[in-house]
Amino acid sequence: MTMSEFLIGANVSMKAPKMFPGAVEEALSYSANTLQFYTGAPQNTRRKPIDQMKIPAGLDEMQAGGLSHLVIHAPYIVNLGNTKKPKNFAFAVQFMKEEVARADALHAYAMPFHPGAHVGAGADAAIQQIADGLNQILTPDQNVIIALETMAGKGTEVGRRFEELAAIIDRVDLKDKVGVCMDTCHMSDAGYPVRDDFDGVLKEFDDVIGLDKLKVLHLNDSKNPQGAHKDRHTNLGLGTLGFDVLNRIAHHPALVDIPKILETPYVGANESRDFAPYGVEINWLKTGQYQPDELTALWKEA
Repeated sequence: MTMSEFLIGANVSMKAPKMFPGAVEEALSYSANTLQFYTGAPQNTRRKPIDQMKIPAGLDEMQAGGLSHLVIHAPYIVNLGNTKKPKNFAFAVQFMKEEVARADALHAYAMPFHPGAHVGAGADAAIQQIADGLNQILTPDQNVIIALETMAGKGTEVGRRFEELAAIIDRVDLKDKVGVCMDTCHMSDAGYPVRDDFDGVLKEFDDVIGLDKLKVLHLNDSKNPQGAHKDRHTNLGLGTLGFDVLNRIAHHPALVDIPKILETPYVGANESRDFAPYGVEINWLKTGQYQPDELTALWKEA
């Protein structure tokens, strides 16, 4: 696989009226060859019926455009780790069963999933309940892999350490249906030396979980220093990780077959989020040439 062919994409939008074909069109406009989207707003669980998503047309456009490894992100409002509200847990399990069905209908490859937060009950209780929830959600015949995301450790988030993700996976019955999504910003904010020793981070991941479980990489710079536990993404090169580090990670030989997804902020005057940066950032990664003035130009256009 050449540098121009490595799997790189961005988080795009799937919404009416274009739905799935519109998401593919947006990804192609960035010269991406993979993509990620939510099946609805990440802050809620309202979703369109599968038959309104225009799936056959979207799949045709993916094939025509040379896109693969569709990633569907689960909404981050779902919290399987909350042992204090049993009714919420039952709802979350049912919603995730339906989300898996939607992802399979879309022919998705993987589903990044924020494991949850223990809301004061302690990580051990949350880890057990997250695993219990996954054991109710996962089925032998599903195709999409639920990829537990590495978290920054904000508040009572579970998943800030590889050991916590490993503990969840150890308790899951259908281990072939679960994996991990690495987020570069989250791992740095959690305390891992992503900037200074990414090879060491990969080795630790392999020792604790196993590289075979790595399914998706969220490629984001961080506004905060290592260990800040803040979870604030910023554009490539504008944060504490820097473009050179993220470019090396994007082209790391151990991650060749892993889709890399940009979730960096939109840019615009007064943070108006008028312009997606993804076409610019993908071009930087494909060419290895960091041109920060190109982002400045987008700001000025806003």
